[in-house]
Amino acid sequence: MHDYIRERTISAGRHIVETGETVRATAKTFGVSKSTVHKDLTERLPELQPALADEVKHILNYHKSIRHLRGGLATKKKYEGQKQ
Repeated sequence: MHDYIRERTISAGRHIVETGETVRATAKTFGVSKSTVHKDLTERLPELQPALADEVKHILNYHKSIRHLRGGLATKKKYEGQKQ
């Protein structure tokens, strides 16, 4: 694994733990695709830092558990904006 990938993976993991951001928001912050961030966090990070990977996994599972609520809120906001 290249050094820049290793550094990006660890940085993204720390970033998610510190901020609680979603994969999409983290991808935008680091200037890479959400697929890259997801692969970094789920496949590469456990090999590099297992303890950090566990913390990140809990945050990702939380976001996954509430994604249906976020989608509903986004739709509600969309249609409320059209009424005006």
